[in-house]
Amino acid sequence: MKIAAAYIRVSDERQDEYSPDSQLKLIRDFAKKNNTYVPDEYVFFDDGISAKSSKKRIEFNRMIAMAKEKDTPFKTIYVWKFSRFARNQEESIVFKSLLRKNHVDVVSISEPVVDGVFGSLIERIIEWMDEYYLIRLSGEVKRGMTEKAGRGEPMCHPALGYKLIDKQYYPDESEAPIIRQIFNDYANGKGLREIATQLGNQGVRTHRGNPPDNRLIDYILHNPVYIGKIRWSTDGKAASKRDYDNENILITDGSHEPLIDMDLWNKVQERLKMQKNMYSNRQRKDQPVDWMLKGLVRCSCCGATLIRSQTACPSMQCHNYARGSCKTSHSLSIKKANKAVITALEQAAENMQFNFAPKIDNKKEPQIDYDSLIAKENEKLNRCKEAYRNGVDSLDEYAKNKKDILDNIEYLRNKKDTEINPTNQIDRSAYANRVMNIVRLINDPTISEKAKNEALRTIISHIVYDKANSKLAIYFYA
Repeated sequence: MKIAAAYIRVSDERQDEYSPDSQLKLIRDFAKKNNTYVPDEYVFFDDGISAKSSKKRIEFNRMIAMAKEKDTPFKTIYVWKFSRFARNQEESIVFKSLLRKNHVDVVSISEPVVDGVFGSLIERIIEWMDEYYLIRLSGEVKRGMTEKAGRGEPMCHPALGYKLIDKQYYPDESEAPIIRQIFNDYANGKGLREIATQLGNQGVRTHRGNPPDNRLIDYILHNPVYIGKIRWSTDGKAASKRDYDNENILITDGSHEPLIDMDLWNKVQERLKMQKNMYSNRQRKDQPVDWMLKGLVRCSCCGATLIRSQTACPSMQCHNYARGSCKTSHSLSIKKANKAVITALEQAAENMQFNFAPKIDNKKEPQIDYDSLIAKENEKLNRCKEAYRNGVDSLDEYAKNKKDILDNIEYLRNKKDTEINPTNQIDRSAYANRVMNIVRLINDPTISEKAKNEALRTIISHIVYDKANSKLAIYFYA
């Protein structure tokens, strides 16, 4: 009996959709009729996630990763409808082509497609109709949201200072004083970063649990919700990008209680406009400057990346400190940092001592629980024994199935060992030569800073700067 996988997805709307259990039952009934078995370990389920893009579909990506393996345990992926697999025709074609290279087929149990060129054409038409439905649905949702904003109804989760009760904003008595403090402090001359730091020291946190920073304060000061208005970007982008003067922003009277009076609001807006005009000549108009350690050095206190500071002497500073959410300055001369990193690389290569960074889970291909998969393979082995003992399988069939399962267990164990101890597979002498080749390249004055940065990124995961002890800790890729 062949082994297959099942992919089940339920969207946000859940209109005209079978429940996950119903989809799985229909798939297993179909599989049984086609002499195919769908084990629990190969059932992949994404709940409440759109198929417009694959980025947020964790189980989908885990399934694709498993199907791409050299010895994939299944050669067929069953779906209730092709729209469960993808509503984006371009992505659907890419993933199906990728799967076909590994001889894995995607089969819709409710949309049978004949073999050959004509069948491929029918499948493309179905995919196009699914994408067309998504486009129409998106347009209808946007139109409905715009009408809702026009009536002054809440459009999103409540901003800091409000709570949502029965689809209406109400002042949050614990947060409203914070909003009034922010507006009063700014109107009286305090800066964005100063206000953010002060609130952070008071223990104030955002709804996501993060300390305030200068960008949050700026966003609050520009938000008309605090004077009883509703703001909505008809293109879904302008406000989130802080393009407050964009023609796509709709502002209407809301039905909620304002936290700020118009006199204070106007005073704050005048100062914001004055500050913008005063410092507009200092705003970056060209592309960001490249430097050798760009994006590689992190703050030892908060983990944020060190960014280039606009100072007379080229230097780096903690990104969160610059925004007011990190309390410790990590200012570092770029020239000194470059020299220290080169010296550290030379010493690491000479001693063949490399501090390898721990492997981080990839969101697109989540880390696989090999212990669970091995346990399930052993369960399959027991089922094979039972099938042989009960006369369902012949001795030859049992021997073949047993060999396939044991081979798969051995493969999974090897994969597990490789992922748990990746550094055991590294030839340190060869790695040292590779590091020295990079050192020679970054010491070459004719090589651009961008090229040096790209070269370092092939061996360095990140660098942690501990200012208190004046140390740079380099973490290499395994």
